[in-house]
Amino acid sequence: MTRLLLLLERLAALIQQGLRESAGQHGLQPVHLLILAYLERANRYSDIPIAIAEYLGITRGPLSQSLAVLEAKGLIEREPDAKDGRIQHIRLRDPARELLRESWLARLSMALQGLPQAAALEQGLALLLAEMQQLNRHQAFGICRSCAHFQPIGEGAGRCGLTGDALSLADSEKLCREWTDPSASSRSSPAAGSSPGAPKASPPTAETGAT
Repeated sequence: MTRLLLLLERLAALIQQGLRESAGQHGLQPVHLLILAYLERANRYSDIPIAIAEYLGITRGPLSQSLAVLEAKGLIEREPDAKDGRIQHIRLRDPARELLRESWLARLSMALQGLPQAAALEQGLALLLAEMQQLNRHQAFGICRSCAHFQPIGEGAGRCGLTGDALSLADSEKLCREWTDPSASSRSSPAAGSSPGAPKASPPTAETGAT
């Protein structure tokens, strides 16, 4: 095993340890904190159960149970989609945001601040992640404004070329399941205005700008 693999293995173990400790302090399981952390970063197309399952790699049954626990604890709420009532958006409530501010994710973010050669590290990890996603055929997620479908229309604002929806600056900085690599030479896309809850024909295999 190379030194790089050893470092990655150790970092993964420390992150998992911090996650377990943070979750336990609030009577939660690690997966519950991962769901909350994801929802804090997800945009309007990605805060639905199918997207959460894709991002975390969990199945419908365990996800439904986890969402029920989080809802019972007052950490999330469900909101029907304005265009399609069959789609349920999962929103964070204020207690969840407070919990996340004191969680393992905040400590990890602090550790990353001021890290030497952070840009090079980010680029290397993004390439590794893309390779692992391709090998495992996992759905890629990325930051909205780095997507091939993002169309700038103002100072920080934009429009989604896939759905035709206007996007605020805050929208454009969030995580999206519909993210498509802008460097891809060819791609097939659903028609503009399609439902964000619809299954995707084939997952992209790179993740640029993801967090």
